[in-house]
Amino acid sequence: MTDVDAFMGRLNPEMCVVTAVAGAERSGCLVGFSSQCSIRPVRFAVWLSKANHTYQVARAATCLTVHLLDRDQHELAALFGGRTGDRVDKFAQVRWTRGHGGSVVLEDAAAWFVGTVEQRVDGGDHVGFVLAPVQWGGRAGGPALRLEDALDISPGHPA
Repeated sequence: MTDVDAFMGRLNPEMCVVTAVAGAERSGCLVGFSSQCSIRPVRFAVWLSKANHTYQVARAATCLTVHLLDRDQHELAALFGGRTGDRVDKFAQVRWTRGHGGSVVLEDAAAWFVGTVEQRVDGGDHVGFVLAPVQWGGRAGGPALRLEDALDISPGHPA
């Protein structure tokens, strides 16, 4: 293990589900790389794996929805992290509604926002989507689902 691996291994980021819609196609995946990246104006970046079905849909999307999950929503995280939209309609198994720009909002998420895609940044095996929030919602929730809570989920599309 290198020093940088040891550093990265100490991180325990919040996990989120990102959904994308382009035309008639929709997709969603579990994401561990995300962060607010600007205060004024407010901007948030999510990083999608190029191997992921959601990335393929997000490339043509004008907005993405970022959903935070509570720690007790492991089953929802497993659906979006352990299954691939190439083979499974994940949205047939959850409650969802349409949001800004035709986006998909998971009704049971602890918190969510829809953001317009302002920029795409190639970061190697992931692409960052810089989002400007335009719609948001949620409910009172418990502790956020973090990476250590989702380590048992085998990726639907291994990197």
